[in-house]
Amino acid sequence: MPSPALAHRAEAAGAHLPPLVVEAERVAATVMGGVHGRRRAGQGDSFWQFRPYLPGDAASRVDWRQSAKADRLYVRETEWEAAQTVLLWRDGGPRMGWRSHLSPVTKAERADLLLLALAALLLRGGERVKLARAGARPFSGRRALAALAAALPGPPAPPAAEAIPRHGRIVLFGDFLDPLEETRALLAALSARSPRGQIVQVMDPAEETLPYAGRRRFEGLAGEAPMLLPRVEAVRGLYAERLAAHRAGLRQLAGQLGWGFATHRTDQPPAAVLLALWQALSPP
Repeated sequence: MPSPALAHRAEAAGAHLPPLVVEAERVAATVMGGVHGRRRAGQGDSFWQFRPYLPGDAASRVDWRQSAKADRLYVRETEWEAAQTVLLWRDGGPRMGWRSHLSPVTKAERADLLLLALAALLLRGGERVKLARAGARPFSGRRALAALAAALPGPPAPPAAEAIPRHGRIVLFGDFLDPLEETRALLAALSARSPRGQIVQVMDPAEETLPYAGRRRFEGLAGEAPMLLPRVEAVRGLYAERLAAHRAGLRQLAGQLGWGFATHRTDQPPAAVLLALWQALSPP
C-alpha cells in the first residue's frame, strides 16, 4: 500500500494536470484495462516468439537451435518496432460548441476527450501522435499527453494534408454536417497522403432525434440562414430521413477510401467508440 507521503506527492502532481487530461487518462485506462503495448511480428531486433515453420517461409528464418529441441521446424519472430505516426484532428468550428439540454457536454468537449484518450492509448503503445496541422510536431512517450493537450487549442482549420507523413494514419473527429461534396474533396486530399484513416462523427442527441415540438426558430451556427418552423414535430420524420441519408453518404465516402467510419452521441459514454478506434488502428 502506498505510503501517505507518496500518495500526497502523487495527488499534488496530478493537481497540475488539466482535468481534461486526467479524464482522458481515465477513459484510456478503462479501455485498456491496464498498460499493454501493441506488439506485432515484423522487422526489429527484439525477440517476440517462436512459431512453427510454414510453407513459403524463407529457410534463413528457421531457428535451428529451437528446431533441434523438437521434431519440427520453428521460425524466430521479432517484434515490430517501427513506431507509427497517427495524425489527430478535431473540428474546431462553431457548430462543435453547441449542446442541447439532453447532453452534459458540447460536441467540442467530447471530441477533445476522445482525441486525448485515443492519444493516451497510442502513446502507451509506443507510437507517435501529432495534430494534423501544418508545422505541428510529433509527440511520443507516456508523459507527452499534457503537452499534446496544451497544443490542442487553436484556430479552427481543416486538417492539413501536408502534415501527414508517409505511411501515417489519420483520425478525424467532428460532426461532418457540411455538404457531402465538401467532405468528399477534403477526404480525397487527405487520402492521397494517407491510405488509412478513421472518421468519427460526434453528434448531440438532439441533432439525432429533433426532440422539439411546436413553433421553433432555429439559428444557424456556421452562417446558415435562420429557419422558423410552425410545428417541428411535423418535419421530424423527414429530418430523420435526411440525416440517415447524409450519414449513409459519409459511410460510403469512407468505404470508397478504405477508411473506417463511426458515430458517437455526446450523451453516451466515450469508451465504446474509443475501443472501436483502438481496435481499428491496431496492426492486423
